[in-house]
Amino acid sequence: MTYLIIGVLIFLAVFYLMITEKISSAWATMLGGLVMALIGIINEENALEAVYERLEIIFLLIGMMIIVHIISETGVFQWFAIKVAQLAKGEPFRLVVLLSVVTALCSAFLDNVTTILLMAPVSILLANQLKLDPFPFIISEVMSANIGGVATLIGDPTQLIIGSEGHLGFNEFLFNTSPMAVISMIILITNVYLIYGRKMQVSRELKARIMELDSSRSLKDVKLLREAAVIFSLVLVGFILNNFINKGLAIIALSGAIFLVVLAKREPKEVLNNVEWDTLFFFIGLFMMIRGIENLHIIDIIGKKLINITAGNFNLALGAITWLSAIFTSVIGNVANAATVSKIVEVMVPSFDKLGNTQAFWWALSFGSCLGGNISMLASATNVVAVGAAGKAGCKIDFMKFLKFGALISIQTLIASTIYMWIRYMN
Repeated sequence: MTYLIIGVLIFLAVFYLMITEKISSAWATMLGGLVMALIGIINEENALEAVYERLEIIFLLIGMMIIVHIISETGVFQWFAIKVAQLAKGEPFRLVVLLSVVTALCSAFLDNVTTILLMAPVSILLANQLKLDPFPFIISEVMSANIGGVATLIGDPTQLIIGSEGHLGFNEFLFNTSPMAVISMIILITNVYLIYGRKMQVSRELKARIMELDSSRSLKDVKLLREAAVIFSLVLVGFILNNFINKGLAIIALSGAIFLVVLAKREPKEVLNNVEWDTLFFFIGLFMMIRGIENLHIIDIIGKKLINITAGNFNLALGAITWLSAIFTSVIGNVANAATVSKIVEVMVPSFDKLGNTQAFWWALSFGSCLGGNISMLASATNVVAVGAAGKAGCKIDFMKFLKFGALISIQTLIASTIYMWIRYMN
């Protein structure tokens, strides 16, 4: 019981440090994880296992950070930014919508982290070009990435976990979860318009200047761009076909990164200086803290209570899985939540077999994990990477600033998903 209390206090202390920005988020989670190890909530083996089991995320991030950095040197992001701005005729809200929809579509078929690493630099460039605050652009894309991820089996790592545990295929996800992704995007865009869209004002001079820009002048190294495009395309194909070739996302991303730096003739020090190490250390600390929470059986205790409370009430069980998953996700992240709560769902299914379509429990977990991934900065790897990329470009997004908008969108989309499930799957 003592360890349970101490573990909860450590988690709360880390949240406090992050919210108040007393120290950086990377050092906050590292301190939390290491303190758990020092006092015995986890041992060294647990700590190293926690990181080892999620090394794919770490190496995937490193690989994609390197690839995106090399691509950015070609000037293609500036070129794309100008093209998009001209397509939207310099209208800021139209730009936000266009970028958000592109992000959601890409996230449905690519890794969310990859998508946000590609889209964030474009958004920041556009905002700076139009002399606007980049925050509405970045936050809209983060929300869109998590929403787009709910649409398909391969849209988010959480979906792969849920598909594996629930024995669900690509078409089942597409048929059951993609309608909710569309509804959620409508909710997001409506909120962005009401909160930010009407305030976005760009002078005619700036719009005219955007329309007059020659995008071709932005391209600095066409030869490197061609090489990077070929390698990046192969990496994306590898991601899409990974279920068939079974090489692993991290190996594919790292292979592409190393081939590209060799072709680009870059020195290791030059390339590694542009890896966002603070983001990586944030994840390492977070993974250790999650293992500590697992060792304390906090989620197991809550899971057993959930089964007792919802016994015999199918609709209540659906809602409980959705909202409990969202709450867990906001604290421990959507991947850890999906892996943990899927075990609870497996236990619950036999008790509800005769009361309704228990496949809906897996969709409830999917919605809670992916849509709940918008609540806090901790809830998704996408969020952490986007905040890191924004900070690097001079757009600082703190914990509370993210929470205020993210929680608003999550609550609305989670309410909509609960109603959607009750209408679609109720007896």
